[in-house]
Amino acid sequence: MESGIANAIWNAMLRWIYEIIYGAIADCFEMIGNMSAEVFDLEWVQATVKLFTLFGWGLFVAGTVVAIFDVAIEYQCGRANIKTTALNILKGFFACSLIGVVPIELYKFCISLQNTFSHDLIGIASSGINSSLADVGLNALVRLFSPSIGTTFSLLNLLCMIAFAYCVIKMFFANIKRGGILLIQMAVGSLYMFSVPRGYADGFNQWMKQIAALCLTAFLQTTLLFLGLITFPDNMLLGLGIMLAANEVPRIAQQFGLDSSVKVNMMSVVHATTTAVNLTRTVAKAAGK
Repeated sequence: MESGIANAIWNAMLRWIYEIIYGAIADCFEMIGNMSAEVFDLEWVQATVKLFTLFGWGLFVAGTVVAIFDVAIEYQCGRANIKTTALNILKGFFACSLIGVVPIELYKFCISLQNTFSHDLIGIASSGINSSLADVGLNALVRLFSPSIGTTFSLLNLLCMIAFAYCVIKMFFANIKRGGILLIQMAVGSLYMFSVPRGYADGFNQWMKQIAALCLTAFLQTTLLFLGLITFPDNMLLGLGIMLAANEVPRIAQQFGLDSSVKVNMMSVVHATTTAVNLTRTVAKAAGK
């Protein structure tokens, strides 16, 4: 008698957890959109990007003045290289002109390319039927886990659905925050505009690699999620393996020098900030006299 009551409570609890996780996954698929690319169409986000761009221009002007003073000082010692300085200033000019445009357009291009590629994959897998990520995900979810089709509420099915939910939810939040990460990276990139005209471009080169890594991650992660969802109804374990591999894209890219995390070369930023502060103090003292 007690064993039967315990089994009934356990089965009811499994069913309750199962239905909650199922509903959460379904909601995630319904809300999956264009991977936060539309955030850059908002007016206040565009104003923020413009602010960072103007801040970069201000640092570029200050860096250009310092570079000219450096050339003048080196010229007195006979070590001036006017050609290199002019090229560095030209690089800084192009960097300031494109820092608020190229990252966003490259990100949108990668998303558009990924959508086109995924639609072609789905067309091949479904005999020409055009479906979106949400449609494919909901189809796989309903075919294997829907409570309405008489699914057995066993511990194995619950564990499989938890693994499925982990892949989907992690990718869902990664796609949501990726637009914000790109915005942060653009803000960090404007800090390098003081150093580029002076020839210190290592930090800016690393920043460009981060932008490329972010766009590569946006393309590969969602593509692997598509492949996993297509494979999942026919081979559950293989599909889970492909979707779990999508979460490893940033770590693998980092091993090859493409770090998509928001990191900054602190030595370069500290050097640029210290030089800017010292220049401001010198100008203020000269104006006071």
